[in-house]
Amino acid sequence: MILTLTPNPAVDQTIEMDEPLEPDTVQTSVGAKFDAGGNGINVSQFVRALGGETTATGITGGFTGYFLEQNLAEFDIPTDFCTIESAPTRISTTILAPAREKFQTSRMVEEEEQARSEYRLLQTGPEVTDHIVDLLIETVKRHDPQILNIGGSLPPGMDAADVDRIAAAGDWKTAVDIHGDVLPDLEETYEYCRPNRTELEAATGITIENITDCEQAALQLHEMGFERVIASMGEEGAVMVTPEQTLYSSAVEVEVVDTVGAGDAMFATILWAYEQGWDDEKALRAGVAAAWKLVTVTGSSVRNLNPQDRMDEVRVWELDG
Repeated sequence: MILTLTPNPAVDQTIEMDEPLEPDTVQTSVGAKFDAGGNGINVSQFVRALGGETTATGITGGFTGYFLEQNLAEFDIPTDFCTIESAPTRISTTILAPAREKFQTSRMVEEEEQARSEYRLLQTGPEVTDHIVDLLIETVKRHDPQILNIGGSLPPGMDAADVDRIAAAGDWKTAVDIHGDVLPDLEETYEYCRPNRTELEAATGITIENITDCEQAALQLHEMGFERVIASMGEEGAVMVTPEQTLYSSAVEVEVVDTVGAGDAMFATILWAYEQGWDDEKALRAGVAAAWKLVTVTGSSVRNLNPQDRMDEVRVWELDG
């Protein structure tokens, strides 16, 4: 079973506009969607969509926390959250709007399909005390998962030492997908780590401009003690460093609708694939295929996810290292 722990979950609000955003103007959206969000919660949703066994835990509060738990229940995802009284669960807003039109020098230029811009607004989340961290540890011990995924940003009051405490509380395999500036401070054993480009740069100090930079940064994280590093590079693909080899998979060209949750879909599928006993290459191919599917839909919630119908179209190479 994959237990996900989201210390700072969010209600993901996705707003769609049919006109570019304008300052000092009241505008009306053409669509709005609310999803339970946060890295760990997304991972639980994707594991469930894959047909795997999962439970979501973490910290919730207020009316938004209630919505989050009710939303997960609609997707048949068991939950076991710790409730906080200080503040409600945060809201994370994504606005999808047409990009502003570029000035054209000739009327003979044919109009191209208007591109879309993506705007994201994030809240910090409620303050967390040592008591709440103790409750999280008790919750994880009670479920005793095969894999524990700790994902997302850390709320105020929680730091790397708290993550280490949770990871060291049992003999489960621990996966982390947290902010890059926290990764170097972790001291316990972590079997899986999933940084994106920004997190790689923050963790290693390496400027990521291409796949070679990504490979070197991922190898540096591996040397810090993370057994498997799955570095996602968005449209440029993904790099996976394992104890035996370094793999690279290019992204598949598709019409992108919404990128929210794509990296989480990849990571969830890779963790699920390892639970099935798949090897590194097959797990990476499955993860890239899942992310490929997710970017073609709006929002981060899906009820069914089958990477196997497209895995044959995903290519994986071994890098020299």
